[in-house]
Amino acid sequence: MNIHRTAAATLFAAFAFTLAACEQEGPAERAGKALDNAVENAGDKIENAGDKAKDALDEARK
Repeated sequence: MNIHRTAAATLFAAFAFTLAACEQEGPAERAGKALDNAVENAGDKIENAGDKAKDALDEARK
């Protein structure tokens, strides 16, 4: 019975340490998030510029 308790405690501890390690964000994760934000912002700016160009073209056609 002690072997089962020891094995269960060991597995629980390993699982807890694994979860704790996954929650910490490293430099690669931070860089990836920054890159994602930069790409998203650039896409938004391009979309806005396209909308402004379309609006200007619509106004010129009137």
